[in-house]
Amino acid sequence: MGRREKTAVITDAAISLEEERRYRTIRYVVMMSIRAFLVILLGILVMLDVPLLWLWLLFGVAGMAVLPWLAVLLANDRVVRRPGSFFHRQRRAETLQAPDRPMIDSE
Repeated sequence: MGRREKTAVITDAAISLEEERRYRTIRYVVMMSIRAFLVILLGILVMLDVPLLWLWLLFGVAGMAVLPWLAVLLANDRVVRRPGSFFHRQRRAETLQAPDRPMIDSE
């Protein structure tokens, strides 16, 4: 028996460059928004003089230092899978039924 070649499935195709760029831009903006939120939160915590302020500042500054680095790494990384798809499922193509009416032949 001959070896069967694996057929290409349209769901296995890579996403378009525009869609990938949009997804990476959204991911970068979300991460930088989290960083901006941390700056505002730390400013509020300093004004309120909360207990263990040094610990809050330590975690906040560490988060603000790591987030830009991580955001740039993720923004420059190519997207391997489609956004939102976690599992790869194999589906069989459905066979189309023959029409009930006769087909018109061009010849």
